[in-house]
Amino acid sequence: MKIKFLMLIPVLLSGTVYADAIDECKDYLEKEEYSKALPHCLDACSMNDGLGCALSGNFYYSGQYERQDYGKVITYWEKACSLNHGGACFGLGILYQDGQGAGQDYSQANTYYEKACSLNYSGGCLNLGNSYFNGQGVKQDYSKAITYYGKACSLSDGAGCHGLGISYYHGKGIKQDYSQATSFFEKSCSLNYGTGCFNLGMSYAKGQGVRQDDIQAKNYYEKACILNDSSGCLNLGGSYYDGKGVKQDYIQANTFFEKACSLNDGKGCLNLGISYAKGQGVRQDDIQAKIYYEKACSLNNGGGCLNLGSLYYNGKGVTQDYVRANTFFEKACNLKNGAGCSNMGNSYRNGKGVKHNQTTAKEYFRKACDYGSQKGCDNYRELNEQGS
Repeated sequence: MKIKFLMLIPVLLSGTVYADAIDECKDYLEKEEYSKALPHCLDACSMNDGLGCALSGNFYYSGQYERQDYGKVITYWEKACSLNHGGACFGLGILYQDGQGAGQDYSQANTYYEKACSLNYSGGCLNLGNSYFNGQGVKQDYSKAITYYGKACSLSDGAGCHGLGISYYHGKGIKQDYSQATSFFEKSCSLNYGTGCFNLGMSYAKGQGVRQDDIQAKNYYEKACILNDSSGCLNLGGSYYDGKGVKQDYIQANTFFEKACSLNDGKGCLNLGISYAKGQGVRQDDIQAKIYYEKACSLNNGGGCLNLGSLYYNGKGVTQDYVRANTFFEKACNLKNGAGCSNMGNSYRNGKGVKHNQTTAKEYFRKACDYGSQKGCDNYRELNEQGS
């Protein structure tokens, strides 16, 4: 099994013995002879070779040859970082951000990201930009976020270019400019960052910063999907479902909804469930619909929970069970799905799976109305007029 070695960045070598150690380390890694590689990597590190220290830490990070040991990872990466290995500094930032091997500390993570960025390691610039954009471990500052996204982008980091695009799109730290946003989404996409391709597709779909063009939108969704961006697969499926930029084709639509679902996109699972429920592009099958609604709901998609509840309420593909139905309507409501709240209101009003309670029904209808359900608003008004 291959060990996933991180941050393999060449460094300048000096001295014959020094060079021999790191060269032997890399040669054995190329041959996947890990037991022979580690001693040479450690030797290189002992001679203050930053790459040797970084690779030594990788052995203990992967846990695929040596037992995973974050303490040793931190020891070796700290030395590598002190020797100006940008990848090791970035790795330390990730450890502190995620709380691996040390207490979670966003401020410390940002310190390492900053050093990584100063060493022209694009991931450090990107993550520091994210920290300033979200106010994580630092005071929120969109202008600084743009600075770091800009440096990441200049280092050919597609995610950094995407960050600039998002900043221009929303006018965060800079004047809103859809044309500039689209330009950076395009650069991001050219660097094979899937989300950049997806947002470029959205720009063409909406005609924001570019002339509206469903065919171009479909093309960029397609590239995003190839790059395993779940939203790209979802929207590509939508293009085929609606016949936008392409001939309507439910079978193709379902192919892309299925990929989105496999990438844990809840709406992709929901749409595939709906296709099975309606028999669009597939043979009608309530049991298969249930399977996809279940996955959608487990991914916290309110529509998936709503439709799963409806199957139990109506006994489609499952034994009718009002109690179970309400469990899923309740979850849908908690996910701010107005129809889920409205259905819970109806259950309490009619005593289906719960004890009849007009006051509780009214509260659910109020929530449903707040979440955009017209039926919820109508029922809430009706109960008010009845004095319930």
